[in-house]
Amino acid sequence: MSLEQTAFVIDRRDNVATALSALAPGSVRLTGEPIQPEITVTQDIPDGHKLALREIAADEDIIKYGVVIGRATAPIPAGSWVHLHCMRSLVDERSSHLDTVTGAPNDISYE
Repeated sequence: MSLEQTAFVIDRRDNVATALSALAPGSVRLTGEPIQPEITVTQDIPDGHKLALREIAADEDIIKYGVVIGRATAPIPAGSWVHLHCMRSLVDERSSHLDTVTGAPNDISYE
């Protein structure tokens, strides 16, 4: 028996959903306030991270909670991982100094 992959859409205006567990490529059921019942994920997405609900153009707003939280720095295909490697935060000024995978700050030296 395999567990169903799910992601949560907070607001119907959102263009990203949140992975409720680590996601593998394949079908993902959308819960919450989705416009569509499911999406096909195209790459591994870590637990708690965002996935694109539709194609998002470079410089287009990233919308979560029904509000703009960031801006795409590159085209983002539908079903792909949305994180610091393809967006910048408009909420956190320091996001440009964070590691794109771990989120750890790169502008601080730890000794």
